[in-house]
Amino acid sequence: MTVKTDTTKMINHRCTQIHTDQSHPLPHLCESACICGSNLFLAFVAIIVFTGITLAAAPTTVPVDPDQEILRRMGDRGIRVHDPSTIVPCDGEFWLFCTGMNTPSFHSKDLITWSRGPLANANPPAWVRQAVPGNRGNDFWAPDIIHVGDKYLLFFSASTFGKNTSAIGVASNPTLNPNDPKYHWTDGGIVVQSKEADDFNTIDPAAFLDTDGKLWLAFGSFWSGIKLIELDPATGRRIAPDSPMYSLAHWDSIEAPYIYKHDAHYYLFASLGMCCRGIDTTYHTRVGRADAVTGPYLDKDGNDMLLGGGTLVTGRSGPFIGPGHAGIVDYNGQSWFSCHFYDGTARGISKLSIRPLTWTKDGWPELGTD
Repeated sequence: MTVKTDTTKMINHRCTQIHTDQSHPLPHLCESACICGSNLFLAFVAIIVFTGITLAAAPTTVPVDPDQEILRRMGDRGIRVHDPSTIVPCDGEFWLFCTGMNTPSFHSKDLITWSRGPLANANPPAWVRQAVPGNRGNDFWAPDIIHVGDKYLLFFSASTFGKNTSAIGVASNPTLNPNDPKYHWTDGGIVVQSKEADDFNTIDPAAFLDTDGKLWLAFGSFWSGIKLIELDPATGRRIAPDSPMYSLAHWDSIEAPYIYKHDAHYYLFASLGMCCRGIDTTYHTRVGRADAVTGPYLDKDGNDMLLGGGTLVTGRSGPFIGPGHAGIVDYNGQSWFSCHFYDGTARGISKLSIRPLTWTKDGWPELGTD
């Protein structure tokens, strides 16, 4: 048997009940619907009443934290690193190494999201304690990584703070992928070292492979500044104990060199100022260029970096403090500039920054925002 229902009467009856019950959430809306007598409008009201649909409020805009926006634009990648190495690709991922016990590593597929990798110096070489008695034997600073031929060469420094009794070592590995059966670090010994009587400091190594196949190592911190020696590409060691040591740049507080070749010019990046002071850090990065890898490196105004010259590349910007330890990696047709900085919103801890880098018409590096 089919039961017929008068929908209009049923709705009007419901409206009458709601109209007399002032506690109902929509009494006035229902009252208007009853007066109007429009079946369509009454049906709409009935749907709201019987299904419990609520009218959504206009979305609210969450205010943007200006400090976090600055850090985002300055390429903050969110991971804690200090003195990051050059970033290099291996087996579809990018790798970097940084200051820390046993040389920590990080890897990424896109230069944005980074994950911690294995320790490169999990078994530190015995020569460290002998060369640098004040070092605990596994406290390594400012490493750098480069791919040469069929292997990766990792350079790292051992020292003690404020002293120039230091040494730079090298280790090699056929791959950076820890899942590869060939993965194994082999100690290559000391590359170069300094003692108290020397006027230079052998820390902050930065390797550079020239287009002619020659391998070079820049290094230095304070004392007489940034130095350069030639290496044997087969071993990563100095070509001879008494081979020439070139002076590239000097200032009262200069360190963390990095050499990059663009077109016909060599570019020397260096960190000037004081590091490691959190929000009080005065680090900033400057650059000069030369026609030969051995210099002289001149800034935009023609000032020699050996005499304190250097064009500013990046410095403090709000909570983005003390950018230093430069590196450049090419990816998807774009050059990217990496460095560490001290986060003014997080008690000055050091983090990784990666920003796009372009070149001006007159051949100088220029950093963009993320």
